[in-house]
Amino acid sequence: MKRLAWALVLPVMTEAANYSARKAVADGFEIVQLADRAHGIEVSIVPSIGNIAYAMTVRGKNILWFPFKSLPEMKAKPVLCGVPFLAPWANRFDQDAFYANGKKYLLNPDLGNLRRDPNKNPIHGLLLFSPHWKVTKIEADGDSARVTSRLEFWRYPDLMAQFSFAHSIEMTHRLRGGALEVETVLENQSSEPMPVAVGYHPYFQLPDAARDQWKVHVAAREHLELLPNLTPSGARTPVALPDPAPLATTSLDDVFTDLVRGQDGRAEFWVESGGRKISVLYGPKYTVAIVYAPPGKDFICFEPMSAITNAFNLAHAGVYKELQSIPPGGLWRESFWIVPGGI
Repeated sequence: MKRLAWALVLPVMTEAANYSARKAVADGFEIVQLADRAHGIEVSIVPSIGNIAYAMTVRGKNILWFPFKSLPEMKAKPVLCGVPFLAPWANRFDQDAFYANGKKYLLNPDLGNLRRDPNKNPIHGLLLFSPHWKVTKIEADGDSARVTSRLEFWRYPDLMAQFSFAHSIEMTHRLRGGALEVETVLENQSSEPMPVAVGYHPYFQLPDAARDQWKVHVAAREHLELLPNLTPSGARTPVALPDPAPLATTSLDDVFTDLVRGQDGRAEFWVESGGRKISVLYGPKYTVAIVYAPPGKDFICFEPMSAITNAFNLAHAGVYKELQSIPPGGLWRESFWIVPGGI
């Protein structure tokens, strides 16, 4: 990745011991940069383009896939890369409508804020490259470097018209001990329970390792069978992948459940080659994992999801029993962690 040009260091900066957090301007865009000097890690986040973390460099090598030369190029023709957030629904619906609390809500394609998959179904929610994120806190101390951003969904009529549950979202990127934690807090400000089907779609690359040499560990017991429109049929089968699975002979675009967790409640997925390793750890409320590694592409995605694809509609149909929700005035909070090693 081309190194982005730095124009100006803004006065917002905190620093302590091994950690620092600062605002800066890169190619005309305000960004936030977190640094962990002890582990040689820097993380760069662009709040005005979906609050996406687009670089996580480990000793100068980016482990996030970012296929652009600059942020203006990304802004002009955005595609999923880095660590994008999918909300208020992740993945696809099977129609221009969803069910919640026994009621059917219609989506309005005339507003122009729906993304479509190849089958013309709505996909990945409304916030992928949203400019509405506001940085509320930047801190560094002896424990970590961190930035918190907030998006008040309820303020925007075009968003509320598609998903009429008033809520706010806080996202904290926290760099600590050689790992990046991404914490998400949803606050339900509506008068009815709000269903939760959010997730992330991070793109990873192993520096200095040929893609055909990568091996993958999938920490799951169940695999969801998909219909031709890529929504779950309801059938579940045991995971039949070798462990680890060689990407040279394995193509992945799969939904997994019944995750294998350690005593800390986290499920660890990883990709490894020649001692270089990237692990992604899912907190307990990320109950679903999608793994995407298409042939011929130098990336792999380990996607933490709070629900399966088409969750709202499948829950209404009685096919999906595990849909989470937030009571009026309540919070939903969960994290996942990105842990590089040997880089």
